Amino acid sequence: MNFQVDETNQEIRDMVRHFAVEVIAPRAKEIDEKDEFFPDIVEKAGELGILSMELSEEEGGIDCGTLASVMCNEEISRASAAVSNVIGAIHLHLGLLHRFGSKAQKQRWIPALSSGKQIGGFAITEPDSGSDAASIKTSAVRSGDNWVINGSKCFITLAPVSDMLIVLTSTDPTKGVHGLTCFIVEKGTPGLKVGPKESMMGQHGVPVSSVYFDDCTISKENMFGEEGQGFKIMMSGLDGTRLDVAACALGLSQAAFELASNYAANRKQFGQPIGNFQGVGFMLAEMATEIEAGRLLLYRAAQYRDAGIPYTKEASMAKYFCSDNAMMHTTNAVQIFGGYGYSKEYPLERFMRDAKICQIYDGTSQIHRLIIMRSVLKEYKEFTCN
Repeated sequence: MNFQVDETNQEIRDMVRHFAVEVIAPRAKEIDEKDEFFPDIVEKAGELGILSMELSEEEGGIDCGTLASVMCNEEISRASAAVSNVIGAIHLHLGLLHRFGSKAQKQRWIPALSSGKQIGGFAITEPDSGSDAASIKTSAVRSGDNWVINGSKCFITLAPVSDMLIVLTSTDPTKGVHGLTCFIVEKGTPGLKVGPKESMMGQHGVPVSSVYFDDCTISKENMFGEEGQGFKIMMSGLDGTRLDVAACALGLSQAAFELASNYAANRKQFGQPIGNFQGVGFMLAEMATEIEAGRLLLYRAAQYRDAGIPYTKEASMAKYFCSDNAMMHTTNAVQIFGGYGYSKEYPLERFMRDAKICQIYDGTSQIHRLIIMRSVLKEYKEFTCN
């Protein structure tokens, strides 16, 4: 694949970088400290076309492709991982609506979500079902022309502010993952209850909560995709959003690296910059190398998606590599700053807290190693040395 970033993508990235620096960065510390959602920033992103970058022009987007989209999410994460997380979640919903939504569902939700005026959530995780989707207990049962949903979900990103939820349910427990079905449940539907906002370690400003369904009755028109297609929809969505998580992690690494490099070049101890000492300088060398390696992994996966090439393995590689490194790079940046890094005077401690969730949501780093392992074994099953 050609990794050259063309002029159009550079112009889009420059526009988003300006948005990140001028609009997001001045608010990042306040968002973290107050832990409050930022609908005005989301709407501004909608006005600029950032939310609908991958949609076709017919659907109100600019059809710039996945590569431009992840490049932009990387820029946004350098200012605020929380904003990057929300924009990635909206990309997920719009992508799923484009591929699986009915005509009526597309007309209702694509303009609303791409403008940033309304928000959606994807309700998958349950108290006893994280990586194991087959163990989902939330059920949907037919009742005439309706479906009745019962169960609960936990750690649902954006649930407290969502106008709609795409909910993964079990419609036939005997079929395992092949008996899973998705439904759209709108805010205010009787039987739907959204729990209080959780207090999370990092990425403050992104509201997360549990969701409860008590005889929540919806029309058959609210089925999202086909019956039994839920696992396919979930995996299709996660492959794409894993690229956004990788971009978020990469942006955090880049931001931490820039601050640490500047500090190491100027902070003097024993009569010279601390970056001259190998204990510090080697950390910077490793960060620089691994950030570039992660960027190449991410851009390759994005270009695979743009070219219509299967990219599940590549998405997992980018996601786990970038997120594991973001945790290490932000930790090392705090170490380089010493006591100043541990202080809230600098954003490094926020970067460190924000990085951790990248290793957990949309598939843990351990799950992604499993996906890569299975893919490699499948590829080389018939391999012979000549």
